[in-house]
This record gives sequence, structure tokens and C-alpha cells, in this order.
Amino acid sequence: MTHVLEARNLMRDYHVPGSLFRKARTVHALKGVSFKLDEGKTLAIVGESGCGKSTLGRILTLIDPATSGELLIDGRKVDIATERLTPEMRRKVQIVFQNPYGSLNPRQKIGDILAEPLVINTEVPAAERRDRAMAMLKKVGLEEKHYNRYPHMFSGGQRQRIAIARALMLNPKLLVLDEPVSALDLSVQAQVLNLLADLQDEFKLTYVFISHDLSVVRYIANDVMVMYYGEAVEYGSRDEVFSDPQHSYTKTLFAATPRADVASIKARLASKDAA
Repeated sequence: MTHVLEARNLMRDYHVPGSLFRKARTVHALKGVSFKLDEGKTLAIVGESGCGKSTLGRILTLIDPATSGELLIDGRKVDIATERLTPEMRRKVQIVFQNPYGSLNPRQKIGDILAEPLVINTEVPAAERRDRAMAMLKKVGLEEKHYNRYPHMFSGGQRQRIAIARALMLNPKLLVLDEPVSALDLSVQAQVLNLLADLQDEFKLTYVFISHDLSVVRYIANDVMVMYYGEAVEYGSRDEVFSDPQHSYTKTLFAATPRADVASIKARLASKDAA
């Protein structure tokens, strides 16, 4: 069976130049990360800031090359450091960024934002680009009347729906979601997560979901990989990782996450009263 995405011992180093008071050094952002991801599944990558999860996301979306290791998409090895990517490969992987306010060009109308991937990567005529953009607006819960509006005319949740629509215009197989709901209100988060789940079922999408929010991860993920200082310290199914974490960092991460159920709230209040 061919996996949609496979990482084999991926490493990424950054060279930091020296200065008058500091020697040049190498930062090891990724230290041999490996995993496999099947079609229609969601892998959640969790960890605190600086753990390397966004660096991994940039490698998976073919923005940055790995220093060493292998990345396979649909069974084919991809290395942007040594070969030029084909339009076909570019179409297979898309990304949705964290900030819906910064990821859309404020000078472009929504229709142009959605059509742009088709302009760059295909030879689809203008009339068909318009039709596809209109159809995708409806898929993400917006309306045709939004086609000629600008990003500043939308809420954060609507902007993130537009960003998701743009990512889907090329019919990708893999979508990397880098903290896609962390900038949204809780009620809007739930709406966007439900939208992502529906789109995954409809288009057989495969997700890499980067997040630090464990409640979101528990809702959306099939598998979970916990990262700590550039290493994958725990990797397994969602149920395995949440019910029986093995690594000490994973246990600490879970223990530090506030729980909103009644029993947990009463326990925190009792602990505070006792202190």
C-alpha cells in the first residue's frame, strides 16, 4: 500500500552566523522525524513553541528543503534542494496558514484570490476559473455574492474559510493546516473544524494538522505525533496517545492542559481552597 505522505528521518539544520560577541553555530531544528500517513486520515503534530512543528510543516509543503532524510509524496521521493518541482507535484500539497488576516492579499478581490492558483498552475480558461471559484465558495459555506468583495469585508472565520477554499482550488491530496483555528473564537473554531471534517469526507483529503491545542487535536486527529526540541518523542493513534502517554514530556504536556469538565473544575477549586 502506498502512503500519501511518508517521512524518513527528516532533519533540518539552520546556520546562525557569528557576531562580535557570539560564535557562528548550527541550530538543529529537526532531529530525525519519521512517520507515515494514509489517504483520508489526519495526523496531528503537537508541541510547544519552538519544538520544530512549523519547520516540519514547511518541509512537508515543499517550501523549505530538508537537510537530510527522505520525503515521499504518493510514493515518490521529493527533494526540492536537488530537483525542480513539477506543477503536478505542486498541486498535490497545499497549506492553510494560522492567521486569516495576514494570509490573504488585501488588494485582491476574493474571486481573484481563489482563481490565482489556477492561473499559476494550470491552463484553465477564465470562464472556468470563475465557475470553479464560485462553486468552491459554496463548498466552504459562503455565497456567490462574496466573489467580488475584499478580505477586509469578512470576519476572521469567513477569511479562514476563504483560505481553505483557495487551498482546495487545485484539488490537492494533502492539506497541511498550520494552527488553522488558533486565531478564532471558540464558536467559530467549532464551525471551521466541522467544515474541515466535511471537506475531508467529500474530497478524500489527507490532513497534517499542526496545533498546540490538545482539545482540538483530540477532536480531529486519527494519529498524534508529539514533538519536543526537534524530535518526535511520541507517535501513535489518538486513543493510544491520549489514554496511555509513554513519554514524560507528553505526560507533562497533558497535565498542563486545563480541563473544562465539572469534576476537574471542582478539583482545582478544592486544591485552591486547601492552599
